[in-house]
Amino acid sequence: MSATAPIVVLESLREIRPTTNPYLVQLIAALESEPGVEVRFFSYRRALFGRYDVFHVHWPEIIFGGHRLAGRVLRRLFAAAFLLRLRMTRTPVIRTWHNLERPDGLGRIDALLLDGFDRATTLRIRLNDLTEFPAGELAATIPHGHYRDWFERFPTSESVAGRIAYVGLIRRYKGVEALIDAFRALDDPSLSLHVSGKPSTPELAATLRGLAAGDDRIALHLAFLDEPDLVRSIGEAELVVLPYRHMHNSGTVLAALSLDRPVLVPANDVNRRLAIEVGAGWVHLFDGDLGADDIAAALAAPRPETGSPDLGAREWTLAGAAHADAFRTALDARAGHRRRRVPNVAH
Repeated sequence: MSATAPIVVLESLREIRPTTNPYLVQLIAALESEPGVEVRFFSYRRALFGRYDVFHVHWPEIIFGGHRLAGRVLRRLFAAAFLLRLRMTRTPVIRTWHNLERPDGLGRIDALLLDGFDRATTLRIRLNDLTEFPAGELAATIPHGHYRDWFERFPTSESVAGRIAYVGLIRRYKGVEALIDAFRALDDPSLSLHVSGKPSTPELAATLRGLAAGDDRIALHLAFLDEPDLVRSIGEAELVVLPYRHMHNSGTVLAALSLDRPVLVPANDVNRRLAIEVGAGWVHLFDGDLGADDIAAALAAPRPETGSPDLGAREWTLAGAAHADAFRTALDARAGHRRRRVPNVAH
């Protein structure tokens, strides 16, 4: 590749659809606007036979996963051939690390393929600098971008006094059961709790309905939220509570802050830093298990001094430029330059 030629990036995303994760949509737009970067979408034909300089992947398992056995077998074969091409051509692989743990339910072959992508990775992108990687590995820190521009097209809602909200997919580790229990312990008829999102299993949905039964202040909308409903649910809240048992990177936190709504989240180093970053009054923290006192304290806390949290470090133009720098660093590493450098591209 010449010094003036654009970096051709093969993204793991196949196409932009109406249901595509807004993080990915905004990132692709930022990359396409970045001088010196050319984005190409994934297909196995392009992956195996096309020309590109780097491969950028978020969740490698989607490349070889699928619901039907015949399709999974074929995609696994393609994935193995793709890994071989990456190795033979020494093409840098850049992986954005969204989750600390691998997804549940992986079979032995899928685990081996993920091992292969791990070994092929040249540089890892983390969303905050508290994500730990093995010493000596190339890493770049690029904060998760905000959703302000993304949500501009939807009508905004006035917050309802005393409205507490949980929004997003509901899984056991997200602690929604504890939220309902804590809310029921608040003896205040002026408060309400709205839980909106699709549970991971019918059993979990039944559990939530049982916990909420008999308290008219609790409203459950146990279904997938489209974006207008998500924006409305957050906008009507006085406080968004995300009682996750484990929280490292959360797009829902940024969604709430992008819509100028305070959040109550677990006390950990990531969220403590976020509280400082965005300004006083926007991020409230609780230790241990969520309790009624934690919700009451967040509701009683002084309102934020500013009309909107400070999300200046999370502009997508900064993210696009930082990704371009990461791609160049990975290419330099392949060429044998700056092998020991571990960049921290934080803006």
